Amino acid sequence: MRIDKDLVAASATPLVLGILAEGESYGYAILEQVNQLSRGRMQWTDGMLYPLLHRLERLGHVSSTWRVSEGGRRRKHYLITDSGRAALAERQAQWSVVAEALDQVWRGATGPVEKGWA
Repeated sequence: MRIDKDLVAASATPLVLGILAEGESYGYAILEQVNQLSRGRMQWTDGMLYPLLHRLERLGHVSSTWRVSEGGRRRKHYLITDSGRAALAERQAQWSVVAEALDQVWRGATGPVEKGWA
């Protein structure tokens, strides 16, 4: 299944902040976690993830530090900030509203439109 670009873009920030809310991580591990969480249905690329991480860092939602892995390779590790936790909470609230509305539509809920209120 191919997931529309607009949906991928809309979900990217809350996904990354949610992953980082679980603990510090680096780019490749974030990509792998998205792949795992989506059961292989969302396969992000470096070109999609790193601009997002840099934007989140500019906004103050994440901080970063360079670390050396056990194999001797330098990796930039990202950590969610208090501002990022607040942004995540706001995104969670927004997604809850959207998910609830979609659920009602897909279940065929009766509402204002059916009652002639539109």
